[in-house]
Amino acid sequence: MRNSEVTKGAGKAGVRTSVVVAMACAAEFMVVMDASIIAVATPTIGRDLQLSPDALSWVVNAYVLLFAGGMLVGGRLGDLFGLRRVFVAATVVFAVSSLAAGLAAEGWQLIAARAVQGLGGAALAPVSLALISDALPE
Repeated sequence: MRNSEVTKGAGKAGVRTSVVVAMACAAEFMVVMDASIIAVATPTIGRDLQLSPDALSWVVNAYVLLFAGGMLVGGRLGDLFGLRRVFVAATVVFAVSSLAAGLAAEGWQLIAARAVQGLGGAALAPVSLALISDALPE
């Protein structure tokens, strides 16, 4: 029996496929949203943390640079260590760094947290898409 026949059927395989796709889509949404939502909060962040315009640009750039630069590595890690394992690890890194960014009291703390968040997103994005591709082979 082919993999697509198993995942299409009702029961455990169909539920598992739905859960995998829903979680991967939620993770992908989280990564994309985080890259763009900062633009809305930038003026408030700059004012609250008393950041210069140059430092404020690094709040955005730290995430985007490490996200874009790490995507190939993130995909390769999924190939080497397994998609599920890397997905879970990247989700934990992304969530913990999001918490750290939210709790940052200094500009450098926010920039560092956003950089780590970018690395988590860099692994999360390609692995999420690979999980969706594996769950829905057709």
